[in-house]
Amino acid sequence: MAAWLGCGHGLAQPAASPAQPATTPTKARAVAPCKRQLNRALLDRSLALGTSFLLENQRPAGHFEYSYDWQRQSYASEDNQVRQAGAAWGLALIHQDSPTPRLAAALDKALRFFYQHSRLTTDGRRYIVYPGTEHGALGTVALMALAHIDTLRAAKAPRPALQRTLGEYLAFLVGAQRKGGLFHAAYDHDDGHSYGNPSPYFDGESLLALVKAGKYLGRSDLKGLALRAAEAGHRLNVVQARARDADSTTTKGYYQWSSMAYFELATSQWPGHQRYGDWLIELADWMIDTHRTLHRRRNTAYAYEGIVPAYAVARARGDQAHVQKLGCVIEEGLGRLTSWQVGSPTANAFVAQAPSSDLKALGGVQNHAAEPGLRIDVAQHQMHAVLLARRHYLGR
Repeated sequence: MAAWLGCGHGLAQPAASPAQPATTPTKARAVAPCKRQLNRALLDRSLALGTSFLLENQRPAGHFEYSYDWQRQSYASEDNQVRQAGAAWGLALIHQDSPTPRLAAALDKALRFFYQHSRLTTDGRRYIVYPGTEHGALGTVALMALAHIDTLRAAKAPRPALQRTLGEYLAFLVGAQRKGGLFHAAYDHDDGHSYGNPSPYFDGESLLALVKAGKYLGRSDLKGLALRAAEAGHRLNVVQARARDADSTTTKGYYQWSSMAYFELATSQWPGHQRYGDWLIELADWMIDTHRTLHRRRNTAYAYEGIVPAYAVARARGDQAHVQKLGCVIEEGLGRLTSWQVGSPTANAFVAQAPSSDLKALGGVQNHAAEPGLRIDVAQHQMHAVLLARRHYLGR
């Protein structure tokens, strides 16, 4: 794979010392212009393909086929409750951006599936009991809350049933918040009792849900809880995790979720909004220079869910060095990942072998340049990255 230096760039700044993690963005050096690979038509085509993949692989009940192998033309047997909820959120984000009647119907069906597989605690908090699982994962509830939030943001008329259900999901997240500000990762199916140590993924997903509900839906009562979660999550999952390991898997798990939350906070008028922009750009530098996203052999669409918002903040600040650095990484990284999508006009030689007549495969995104598996979560993350790139990188 081409590296950060392979885009005609100068050397990036060294990563912060593991003993003293950075708390403000590194100063990016000015670099030579990089090759442009992305344009609006290419991203529009990618989004249309990815939307088709999600819709074609939605089951009649409302959830999704988890993974499809285009070579064998068969579905995998495994499943994942959190990624299923993430796919529903993906539909909500696409519908918010480009609404169609078919998308609206598919989204309602997905929300209804999770509602039908949910329960209320005795005090009115709603949690999900995903079929075939032994216990609940808090990320499932957080992502379902996000799906409701972005559905309601796009609604042209009040939807009181969805608002009520969202309130119940949010109440469950609040009830799962630990004293230190982070969240229990699991819960019992029988009574919804939450337990367990925090998970960087679920910490980030829950933080994003609280921030977006507070920012966009008037839930000012969640602001303090969200800010406490942001502080605790950054301390544990970024500062302390990187002190132990410069390329921490904990930070990687927290990365895109916290970055999306930091972007929402940085573009708000909440207390400390400037600092959250600093954290956002700092993490983008970490993703590029330490985690080395352009060297990774697996799909890293999640990286661009943080890098693109960091680009938007850097541009708003007039930070031209970071605008150029992040822009080049978006061009190279998202450009390469687009070639892993079935049906893309830029598909690589392996992906181009997928039959264009196979609607189950069309628009799916591989997790590796030469592996035929097409997972719903990979498509969802990449389509969100495409949405963000269209909005913040190429402009509407």
